[in-house]
Amino acid sequence: MTKEKTSKIDLAENLLKQNNYAGAISLLEELSREFPEEESVLLMLSWAYYDSGNIRQTVRCLNALLEREFSRKVFTGFAFDELVRIYKQQKDFSRLVEICERAVAVQPDDIGLLNELGNAYLQSGSAGKACAAYEQLVKMENDNPAFYCLWGDALFAAGLKNESEAMYVKAGEIDPDQRDRYYFKIAVLFQKAGHHQDAERLLNQCIAVNASNPLYYCSLGDSLVGMGKIQKAREAYEQAAQHDAVRAAAYYNRLGHSLMNAGNFAEAATAFQTAINHEPLRTYYINLSSAYEKMGLADRAETLIREADKMTGA
Repeated sequence: MTKEKTSKIDLAENLLKQNNYAGAISLLEELSREFPEEESVLLMLSWAYYDSGNIRQTVRCLNALLEREFSRKVFTGFAFDELVRIYKQQKDFSRLVEICERAVAVQPDDIGLLNELGNAYLQSGSAGKACAAYEQLVKMENDNPAFYCLWGDALFAAGLKNESEAMYVKAGEIDPDQRDRYYFKIAVLFQKAGHHQDAERLLNQCIAVNASNPLYYCSLGDSLVGMGKIQKAREAYEQAAQHDAVRAAAYYNRLGHSLMNAGNFAEAATAFQTAINHEPLRTYYINLSSAYEKMGLADRAETLIREADKMTGA
């Protein structure tokens, strides 16, 4: 690197430290034209554009660096990583898929790149392609339970729920000490999709493996609420409170929210009141007020709000 080039780069760095992005960009563009082979200048230019808020020009510079990365025998991936981050931020999934596909084509045996491609397919709505990517990932490393979970997520997104569950079961077989954790992951997928009977079945399996985890009882209660089994839901939450008495108020508050979301306002009010009985926090009074308001009991709701306004803390 010549003294003149070093001097100009130092000047550009000082301009960036002073937040003089226009001056730095002008100088770096000049340097890039004068020394097109100097990748450090192109990298600085991409940062300068990014810090100035010009994402379009940032992407232009990074893509120029990416083309050079792809041309090498050893793929370094710095520009790739930055572009992946930017495309995710911008939710530009078509471009995200494009560069991930190119990266995998350059280095097909790179597990990290294949994982990134599967994730890009999922975010772009191409669940079938994501399944294929994660299946390949599992073939490359078939004793990694995390990869079976990723494949399971893709299968679930593709509507293949039984196949998805089988992948999580396989993960549990590989890592038997964490079997309940994998059952819980697939249970949550079923629960979010509104398949509460399947979620209930799997959550009961979680509890059979690890009966001391209060989260499993809370989640079971949520699915029971979703099926209209309110008494059983309350009993599940009571189990959670028994296993972790310190957080009993928080569990009943969660039950209240679950019941509110299902439109069971009277039952929600009972749950919020139970939370208050355990720990009289301002948040719980506000939640109880919301339940009373939904029930048409405006006077009681307003009274609770006045009481809450006199309180401090959560």
